[in-house]
Amino acid sequence: MNQQRPTKKTTIYDLAELVGTSASAVSAVLNGNWKKRRISAQLAEKITRIAEEQGYALNMQASLLRREKSKIVGMIVPKYDNRYFGSIVETFEIMARERGLFPIITCTLRDPELEVEAARTMLSYQCEWLISTGATDPDRITDICVTSGARSLNLDLPGSKAPSIISDNFAGARELTRRTLTNCQTRLGTLTPLLFVGGRASDHNTAERVRGFRQAHADLQIAVDESHILTCGYAPEKAVSALEALAKAEGALPRGMFVNSTISLEGVMRWIKVSHHFDGNAPIIGCFDWDPFVALLGQDIEMVRQDVKGMLQSVFSIIDTGHAPSARVELPPIFD
Repeated sequence: MNQQRPTKKTTIYDLAELVGTSASAVSAVLNGNWKKRRISAQLAEKITRIAEEQGYALNMQASLLRREKSKIVGMIVPKYDNRYFGSIVETFEIMARERGLFPIITCTLRDPELEVEAARTMLSYQCEWLISTGATDPDRITDICVTSGARSLNLDLPGSKAPSIISDNFAGARELTRRTLTNCQTRLGTLTPLLFVGGRASDHNTAERVRGFRQAHADLQIAVDESHILTCGYAPEKAVSALEALAKAEGALPRGMFVNSTISLEGVMRWIKVSHHFDGNAPIIGCFDWDPFVALLGQDIEMVRQDVKGMLQSVFSIIDTGHAPSARVELPPIFD
């Protein structure tokens, strides 16, 4: 009878041969002592990447018992070009430095491969904690951190393999929708369903906001038009294209709108101006985001502010103590 032979485990000697370096260099990198050996960051990153690809079982205890801590905390963010992520970055830096930690931050443009590359590079510099903010695949980044003996947290978008700190998107969207519907009734004299614009249906945050949007309509016994939920992405040009297509198909659009971010709102406002669709009848908008300049546009835009300070206080509480109160921490957004 033929028997399956057990799969041979990858050793540091196998990794050394694949990388083209010495076994001692591989060992130093995997145990976090590569800087003392004067091993380059490029070589350290290559060793870490190939170890992960080969499924090498890192000795976590040896990895975590480093002779000295780097005090480096890393963060990846998807965008710099809106107030929300800019505020996260600035607050993160301040709180890290208050604790004697050195923050490293990079923008990954919602590109999954760029997220992985950024994570590996940060970890090659012996980053102790890595915060994945709005990452497309946070669990993949957590796996990379585990292989390198570092700790990870998820911010803004949740993952299943590391503690996640996010906004209560359902409750926030429900309240924002309720307020926007109330504004429509006050200014238009009628309650009609809103248009939902922006975000990606596959994202947890967007899915929860759509759920809150639906619930607020149901609370007031208003039917939602499924063709009016435009989860077209966050980019301004995608909001423009979605509104153009809907207006072409239907003619007049609802004057009440729920817009899923200030990035999408940029596209909405651009389309309104160029199309002249609402000339003389400004739309009534609720935006799940906040920007002080947008707030100056007048009473026709209701905005909700995510609790950046509160979320980052939760992040650093976990870093300070090494313990998370739960797998997911949800903070209510702020209504002015």
